[in-house]
Formats: sequence, structure tokens, C-alpha cells
Amino acid sequence: MATAALPRPPPQAGPSVPPLRPARLPSAQQPAADSSDPGVDVGVLKQLAKTGLVEALNAVPGGKTLVLDPTLAGPLGLVTEVSLLKQHGVDKMFWLEAGALSSQSQNIVYLCRPQIRWMKIIAQQIKLHTASSERHSYTLLLVPRRTILCDRILEEEGVFGDITLGQLKLEFIPLEEDVLSLEMENTYREVFLDGDNTAIYYSAQALMTVQQAFGLFPRIIGKGDAAKRLADLLLRMRQAGLADDPTSPALSLPSTVLDALVVVDRAVDMITPLCTQLTYQGLIDELVGIKNSYVEVDASLLSTAPQQMSGAPSLPAPGPTPALGPSSAQPKKKKHLLQASSDAVFTDLRDENFSVVGAHLNRLAKRLNEDYEGRHRAQTVEQLRDFVGKLGGLQSEHLALRLHTGLSEQIVPMTQTEVFNKSLEVQQNLIAGYDVNAQFSTIEDLINREAPLHVVLRLLCLYSITVGGIKPKQLENTKREILQTYGYQYLTLLLHLSSLNLLLKAPAPAPHLPLPSLRKHLRLLVDDVSEQAPTDIAYVYSGYAPLSIRLVQCVTMKPAVVAAEMGEKAVGGGSGGGEAQKEGTLKVVPRAHPIMGWKGFDEIVRSVPGETFDEVQRPEGDGTGKVDRESARHRLSAGADGRIVLPKGHSTTTVVFFLGGCTYTEIAALRWMSRQTRGRKYLICTTSIVNGSSLIDSLSPAPWAPITT
Repeated sequence: MATAALPRPPPQAGPSVPPLRPARLPSAQQPAADSSDPGVDVGVLKQLAKTGLVEALNAVPGGKTLVLDPTLAGPLGLVTEVSLLKQHGVDKMFWLEAGALSSQSQNIVYLCRPQIRWMKIIAQQIKLHTASSERHSYTLLLVPRRTILCDRILEEEGVFGDITLGQLKLEFIPLEEDVLSLEMENTYREVFLDGDNTAIYYSAQALMTVQQAFGLFPRIIGKGDAAKRLADLLLRMRQAGLADDPTSPALSLPSTVLDALVVVDRAVDMITPLCTQLTYQGLIDELVGIKNSYVEVDASLLSTAPQQMSGAPSLPAPGPTPALGPSSAQPKKKKHLLQASSDAVFTDLRDENFSVVGAHLNRLAKRLNEDYEGRHRAQTVEQLRDFVGKLGGLQSEHLALRLHTGLSEQIVPMTQTEVFNKSLEVQQNLIAGYDVNAQFSTIEDLINREAPLHVVLRLLCLYSITVGGIKPKQLENTKREILQTYGYQYLTLLLHLSSLNLLLKAPAPAPHLPLPSLRKHLRLLVDDVSEQAPTDIAYVYSGYAPLSIRLVQCVTMKPAVVAAEMGEKAVGGGSGGGEAQKEGTLKVVPRAHPIMGWKGFDEIVRSVPGETFDEVQRPEGDGTGKVDRESARHRLSAGADGRIVLPKGHSTTTVVFFLGGCTYTEIAALRWMSRQTRGRKYLICTTSIVNGSSLIDSLSPAPWAPITT
């Protein structure tokens, strides 16, 4: 029986239209250098976004009112600051929502995504101003581009001639030094349910910007039907770019810093997001919620009030927070930016399995206590000066320790509930294929107990995928029970899950996921996984290795997939080269092997539903049939078989793009992989950060209105 490895608690440590609400952008914190530098400077992408915004604002002379799409507040807060907007003429900011807009400024600038609902609201506000004889100059900036559909809607509403249209090219936003996101939250629904390929086009444009900044991807490898459409579009965009500028070096020659682009679409692996994440950052996202890298925490955890320094930092007492009645005062919440670049404690914790977080916090508290006690040992002026010099860093660590101890103790009671533990056990048993009938009975029991709908639907979809469908009578009875228990408003959601093949009648029609074969050939289950000293990516789920990351390993770390036993030499995925890791000797991190596509895993990868592709982008001529061989010699070369050869001592970056979103556990697994080899880093790109609950939310009839049950 697959036992659920549970996280362990940390140690005690109408006619009248209402006026619009003022908008507030999250404050962008200036990050310091991150130790997990992926090898490319992603700051240039942030600077591009900031420059584009400044230029767009400067194009509107004088003071201006900015009316902002609420979904853009978080992304903009990561690339700019309110002070910068004020420097460029923004007097006031409001959310873009239905209602009257009262502005003293002559210029009104709308900033939103190209969606029909926003166009209608903007048209309504302009008409209200016209009816009241208010005179304003209107500018509409569409993110990331202007569309014909928006033009037609404004024309039909009769306001097209009253507004100046432009676009703001807001593409990849650096969430961390090794993570880029388009922050397009509903991509999974749009691409895989609605059949809208707009997000694929935006993704291709963003990846083209990466190529223009860092050079051509020498190889494009991927899995999934939507991923194949993205790869084809990238190749066509490159040819179109060469037609406009045949001498463009970024589109003619392979990059010197990038060795491949690996594209995985979310439909290829739905098991991973449906499972409960067990890394520290993943559990925060699951149980507390992270949006645009911000998390809401009690304001007291962020207080900068001076603390007593005679011992270890005072930590909250463990145990669940007592439930507050309707009349009880709710604790004040404050948004906090969770970024490793500004929080050294978070750097160490974010990718750890939650079971080891408590011990880490305990060690940190003891060390801080010893450092604070150092002032008593200072006897000379020089020693006192040294202590004062370290005091700022100690106080920063003290505040970070208090924050993460508070977050951990907020999570612990949630992980100790019966629903959480039953859910975790069902997930692990389903992936292992153990006693599936008993797991379905547990899901039915959770419905009868009115467990959160997110939990029930995630388990039900996971059962359908792993078992190969649900017996027709069982499926119909379960759907009826869900509607009667939670409400008939979720009928559309159940239909959407069926349309996406997440809820299927057994036997599931082909093609379906061959989980038993994948468990064997890709080692999706790892026994006796160590959370304290991980030797495989399976530590992020306490035994389950994410399928999406195993597919990436098939390209970049082949030995890690074929290793028969944990602890075997070269299990880290290096190419060997005589660099063995022997017990009792100094361990040498093996060198990354060259990118050779799916070679060695062709058959098993093809068994996963979705197209499999491997495209080599070869050097192009300059329009005269010649290639700049001198420049090509200093770049990565492509052999006759398409193999990308890494020059000796050369370090490169592999770009991994998730179309439809990725989880924090997948990011943690890729970071672990980057530490197991020399010569290769990973730059993680995605349309957004997701988890199983947010994906299900996006499938609701109104994706911006999440499930509240």
C-alpha cells in the first residue's frame, strides 16, 4: 500500500452609477542578485516592459488619469513602481470596472487586455462623459497587442473616433531570476477548452523576443498538440523575420547561451497539477494562495518593530488558530512579495519538501540566537564595530524567520485535517495503482461529508486519468451527488471537465495516458525517497516524479530516467566523462550531456497522447547564400544529425516552456536538476503559475469568478 507521506509541523518557532474605486499597484521591490542565476540576464526583459510603459505614457502629454484592468495590477507591480508612474504624469489611478469615472484630468489612459467586456465598459464611460458634457482626451493601451475585434466593438459602440488606440508589449515578466511568466491566468481554458489559440500566438511572440535578446534556439523539442502548434508558429515567425531582415544575427545563427527550447503543454500531464504540492512554496500556493508572487499574510508578521535581542527571535506558539466568530475582529492582512532575491531565508526554503522546513527554521533560530549573543563577547571597540556591521543582516534574517515561521504555522493545522490527509493518501494510491475501488469509495465519502469542492473534483479527475475512466453508472451517480450536495450551478463545470477528458466513462477512448507503462519506463514512482537529501525529483511529491519533468529529463538528463536504483553513480544525469562519484571520496558533479532530442525514449514518449517533435534551427545565409562562418565558429554548432555540441567548459541554458501553466513543484524539480550537473542551467518560462484548484476555477462559466464552496 502506498502510504501518504505527510508534512510534519515545524518546531515552536442603473441610472445612478457608482463611482469607481481607486487603484493601488503592489509595490515592486528592487531585487538583489540571486544565487540561482540561470546564466542569462532576464532583467533585460523587465527593462523592455518598463521602457514600453514609460514611452506609452510619455506619448500622452500633461497630467493623466490611469484606468487599469485589475488583472494587470499584479504583473505591472512586478515591473514598475507607482512612483515611476507619477514621474511620468499619472495623477490618479482607478480600476477598470462598470460605473461612472470622475476625473479632473484632461487625459484619461485606459490600460487593459483586449477583451470584449473591457471594450464595452470603456464605451459606456465615454458615453456617460459625453452625455454630461465632460470633455476628455482618451487613450487606450491594449496588452499585449491591439486587435481587430476590439476596434470593431468600439466602432459598433460609436466611440471609435473618440479614442486613440495603441498597445503595450508586456510579455515575459521575471518572477525570479530563473522564472519568466506571461501571467495569462486562463490560458488552459482558452487553448484546451475554448479552442482559442490567441495565447499560443502571444507565447510565440514572447519566445521570439527571447531569441532576439539571447540568440536563436538551436533546437526546439516538445510534447503535445498545442506545443506543436507553438513550435510551428515559432519557425514561421523566424522565417518572416528573416524575410524582413536577412542579416539579423539573432535569427540567423544559434545562440551562444541557449542550447534548446523544450515545450510541454499542460494537457500532456494533468496528473501533476491535480496532486497536492508538498514543497514549501507549493503548499503556500495551495493553502494560502500566491498571486503574481504576492501572498497575503497577517500584518503583524511584517512588522518592523524592534525585537528583543537577548535570545532567539520570538516565534508564535504552535497549534491551529482559533476560529473567529462573526463579531470577532479579523486580523489585518497585508500583501508581501515572496521573492528569493530579497529574502535569503525563502531562498533556502522555497523548494524544500515541507517535512524538512521545521528543522531548517529551528537551526536558523539557534544560529541567530548565537549571533545575537555575540554582542556580549565583544570586548574591544573593533569587535563592537563588527557586531554593529552585522546587525542589519541579523535583523533582516530575524524578520524573515518570523514571517516564514508564521506562514508555516498557518499551514500546519491545514495539513493535519482529516480531509487533507485522506486526499493525500488517495492521490498516492491512485498513482501507484493500489486498490482503486477503495479510493473511489473514499472520494464518495468526501462528497457525503461536504468536503471542499476543489478537493473532490481534483481527486475525481485524478481517478479518471489514472484508472482510464470511471464506470458509467458510478460516474452518473457521482455527478448527481455533486450537484445535489454543492449546487446545480456547477453543472457547466462538470460538462467542461468531461469535454477536456478529465472526467471520462470507462473504458476511456484512445488515446489515453498509459500510466502503468509510464510508471515503469519513466520511473514515476520512487521508493524510499529522501526529503532531507533528495536524490531524485520525486522528493517534491514525496515519491511521485512529475511526468512533465521526467519528459524534460528525457532530453537533458537521460541517466536520471534510466537509473535503476537511487544513489547510483551518474544518477544526477551527467554524461560521465570519467567523473565518478564514489562513496567516501569527494563527489564531483557530472557534466551535462549534449542535447540529442528524444533519442533513447522515442517509443515511450510517443505513447503519451499528443504530438512529439524535434526541430533543429540551422544557421541561415545573409541573403547571398553565405553564412558568417567566423561568428558561427564561436556559437553552438549543429552536426549532421542535429546534435548540439557543447564546447569544452561552455555553460549553457535550456529554456523550458510550459504552455497552459506550471506548478511551483515543477519549478522546484527543475532547480534541483540544475544543481546536479555542470554546464547547464534551466530558464523556466510559463503562461502562468497554476495549481489544481486554479485550473478548475478557470473552467467555471465565468473564469474570473472562482469557486466559493
